[in-house]
Amino acid sequence: MNTSLTGKTAVVCGSTQGIGLAIAEELALLGATCILFARNESALKEAVLRLHSDEQQNHSYHVADFSKPEEVRTAIEEVVAKTNIHILINNSGGPKAGAIIDAHEEDFVKGFSQHIVCNQILTKAVVPGMKKEGYGRIINIISTSVKIPLNNLGVSNTIRAAVASWAKTMSNELGQFNITVNNILPGYTKTARLDNIIEGVVKAKNSDTETVEREMEKDIPMKRFGEASEIAAVAAFLATPAASYVTGTSIRVDGGRTGSI
Repeated sequence: MNTSLTGKTAVVCGSTQGIGLAIAEELALLGATCILFARNESALKEAVLRLHSDEQQNHSYHVADFSKPEEVRTAIEEVVAKTNIHILINNSGGPKAGAIIDAHEEDFVKGFSQHIVCNQILTKAVVPGMKKEGYGRIINIISTSVKIPLNNLGVSNTIRAAVASWAKTMSNELGQFNITVNNILPGYTKTARLDNIIEGVVKAKNSDTETVEREMEKDIPMKRFGEASEIAAVAAFLATPAASYVTGTSIRVDGGRTGSI
C-alpha cells in the first residue's frame, strides 16, 4: 500500500492547534511539505517548528484570517504562484454554539463566508495545479452533525451540512482529473472546541466539568473522547495514493457515537 507523500505539497488550514496541527504533523511524517494557514503568526511559527522535516521538505506558513475571505484569497494566490498544491485540508473553527432560534441572521452569513466561501476560494486556486500534476486530494474537516444534527449547535449544523453538499458536488466534477474530495466528520475530540462546548453545558446545567464529561462519554460506544491524532490518521490516509478511489464520502471518526448506519 502506497502511503508515501514524498514530493507532495499540502496546504493545511487552521493548523496551529487541535485537529489541523495534528493533520499537518501526520502529513509531514509521510513526507509532504506543509504550508500552514491560520491567523496567529506566532503560533504558526511554533507549529512549523513542530513538523518533521528532512532535506526534501520545506515547511512554511501564511497568515490568513478565515473571517476575512480576501485575506485567504491573497494568501493562497501567493502560494500557487510559486508551487502546485497536491493536498488541501479545509479546516476552520465552527460557528459558535447556541439554539438556532436564538441565532442572528449575521451568524449564518459569517459561518457561510468562513466555511463555504473560503473553501471555494482555496479550491479554485489549487485545482489548476492539481490538474497539471494529475494528483489532488481535497479533505474537509466538518462534523458528525451532517448525519444527525447536534443539540445547541444550530448555526454550525446548518453550515456544516452545506459544506458536505458542496464537497459532494465538487467531487462529482473533479473525479475525472484524479482529484478526490472527501469529508471527515470528527466526533467529540479533545480540542479547544470541545472544551468550549463542555463549558457551555456546565453553565447551562449548573453542573461541573467532570460530571458533564462523563455524561457525554456515555453516548460514545468506545466510552472516551477522541484524540486529534486519530482524526489526523484518517485524513493522512485520504491524502495518500492508497486512497485514490475514495471520493465523495463523509467518513465519521467518532468512536461509534453517531446513531445512523
